[in-house]
Amino acid sequence: MIRIQNIYHMLSYAFQVLSEDSYAKVATEEFEYVCDLFAAILAKGIANQIKRGLGREYVSKTDTISLPTGKINVSASVRQQTMMKKQLVCNFDEYTENAYMNKILKTTAMLLIRSSDVSVQQRKALRKVLLYFDNVKEIDLRRVQWSNIKYHRNNATYKMLLNICYLVIEGMLLTEQEGSRKLARYVDDQRMHSLFEKFVLEYYRKHYPELKASAAHIDWDVDDGVIEFLPTMKSDIMLEFNGKSLIIDTKYYQHTMQTNRLYNSRTLHSHNLYQIFTYVKNRDAIKSGNVSGVLLYAKTDEEVVPDNDYLMSGNRISVKTLDLNKDFSCIAEQLNTLVERLLF
Repeated sequence: MIRIQNIYHMLSYAFQVLSEDSYAKVATEEFEYVCDLFAAILAKGIANQIKRGLGREYVSKTDTISLPTGKINVSASVRQQTMMKKQLVCNFDEYTENAYMNKILKTTAMLLIRSSDVSVQQRKALRKVLLYFDNVKEIDLRRVQWSNIKYHRNNATYKMLLNICYLVIEGMLLTEQEGSRKLARYVDDQRMHSLFEKFVLEYYRKHYPELKASAAHIDWDVDDGVIEFLPTMKSDIMLEFNGKSLIIDTKYYQHTMQTNRLYNSRTLHSHNLYQIFTYVKNRDAIKSGNVSGVLLYAKTDEEVVPDNDYLMSGNRISVKTLDLNKDFSCIAEQLNTLVERLLF
């Protein structure tokens, strides 16, 4: 199990805006369920956005009005006989707060308000900020087009807020048989894996600026130069320093080991080990031994967890477990030890 407060720390690395003073109170609070944490972040974040001003956008609208605006819809006006009332049907663009991003914020906030796992305090805080969303409509949560959302200078402050909405909607939303909405108490493994990966990368970027930290692509080490149909190799995290490279592949599973029930034995997930081995050997094409790899698992409730180091054909490959249920200072110490042992 992962400590709820550590999810906040992970988010604060993934979205540095959470390190601002305005979120200081959230950082010190205790939360029973992750949806309560998300509600607290959204309440504070939306309040900050209201101070900056809610984003607006042009929305196409058709209405029957007395003063012609935009493009007159002649056929609709004739059909509805609006001219008898000295009105016309017009198609026009309205600059409004009923923007797509605001709709997502309001709908997610309403979902959290209706959840019994969110504290009364946080529900009250969300209701307070939603007073400014009277002109914003709710939308169908299952039809949010996340890939169509584009960020730029004018709406960059929405990025963290919408990512929280994404975690709530895609990682926690359940649909009951009667069609009602309910939230799970924890984020699903797929979204937690993405957050875990982003957290580790941003942790090293912040605390080890002397390293080149990136999610770099790895070229295939082929003899004839032919790479057609070969899959792309993209590392989760690559750290580089003084000619050395450390490739980290993060994993977030319910079960970190595979079990052979017939022989009552446990082994590492073979495809994970094959993957990191492939990354390391292709990265170290000159066979210098200066490239290392780590499979970094988030610790589960299992009794047996991997903590091993191997020397494979001249390269060090480690399998480590990060316990996200410990105090964050212990997590930081584990991450520091890992990079200092293998790169410095």
